[in-house]
Formats: sequence, C-alpha cells, structure tokens
Amino acid sequence: MNKILFFAHLRDEAGEESVMLEASGKTVAELKAFVAENYGIHKLDTAMAAINEEFAPNEEMIKEGDVIAFIPPVSGG
Repeated sequence: MNKILFFAHLRDEAGEESVMLEASGKTVAELKAFVAENYGIHKLDTAMAAINEEFAPNEEMIKEGDVIAFIPPVSGG
C-alpha cells in the first residue's frame, strides 16, 4: 500500500488530507490520472509529485510503501 498526500487546494478537492492506495508498479503519471478520475481532482497533471519527500518526474515508478505527495504550483509576488 502507498500513502498519497494532498496539499493546498488538492486537499479540498479530494475531501481528504491523505488516502491509502495500491500504487506500486504505476508511474507517477498513471497515479495522477487514476487519482484525478477517482477523486475528482482537476488539473492534477500540473501538480508536482514527490516520492518519499523528493521531487519525482512523471516517469518515476512507484514502489511498495512509497509515500507520494501531490503539491500544486504556487504563485506569489
């Protein structure tokens, strides 16, 4: 199992701070597509992903026990 964390507005859209999913063997991109469809999160494809607190590209493979965080882009001035 894998813990999936949502930050900022993604948390609001998901309705939860985190969920437990079986994501091992999927790429970050595949997980983004699954989560977006099943949790109704819009624009998840623009979010940064981190695996075990290190930023990860969409091609990165997820392993059993990894913690994945989705972090939306931030803006400011």
